[in-house]
Amino acid sequence: MEKYELTDEKHVLPTPAGVYYATSSNQRELSGDTLLAMLTQSESRLLTIERFRAWSQTGDRHLALELLHRMQRLGWLESFDHPQKAPAGSLEDILPPLLVALSSSGKALLADQQGFNLASHGFTHEAAEELSALSADLASLRLRHGDLLFNNLAVKTHAFGLIDAAGNSQLGFWPLYIGKSYFTLVMSGMPRFNQPGFTSLVWALTNRYAANDFESAPVADEITTDISRTISNA
Repeated sequence: MEKYELTDEKHVLPTPAGVYYATSSNQRELSGDTLLAMLTQSESRLLTIERFRAWSQTGDRHLALELLHRMQRLGWLESFDHPQKAPAGSLEDILPPLLVALSSSGKALLADQQGFNLASHGFTHEAAEELSALSADLASLRLRHGDLLFNNLAVKTHAFGLIDAAGNSQLGFWPLYIGKSYFTLVMSGMPRFNQPGFTSLVWALTNRYAANDFESAPVADEITTDISRTISNA
């Protein structure tokens, strides 16, 4: 059996790709929960095997190293020589500049699961309120038809979009599942998720709404089995 060893201790955070994986589905899964557990504090932590076992809630050192290796191989983790800090301040100040960078048109908003507009940029106030309400309707539609879309048809995305004749998104509704909380990113134009601002956005939301959702899972045999299954299916 291949052996893994942690040879260097650096500060670690999920990459934007890792954050997207962790938040794009409402199916709680070990790798996604581990990635979000890294964002439950206001500052990045040094990567040690003990800390990674706490994030992933597994008591088996070897399986934890296998999971860490898989996440690195998939490009879901990045390391830093120095601590990285979560966005500081109120969400109403933090969110708008992060949102504007995520859309090719500069028009974006964030709504909660009730359809309340948490922050927006580029949309008029009236449009932002109505789009936020529409996002809640689409969330209900996704819930009602989830078995067809995501199980029977094996659709790999939970997002909805209004597209042009070439299939390009004109207006997209992108879900963010963070622990027990649910949000929708509404963006005009093409999304730009592959940048640090996306990680910062989810980091701010995790600290505010879901910091306790990833801290109480017990270390148990079924979790160890889940790690083995996750790794073997990679």
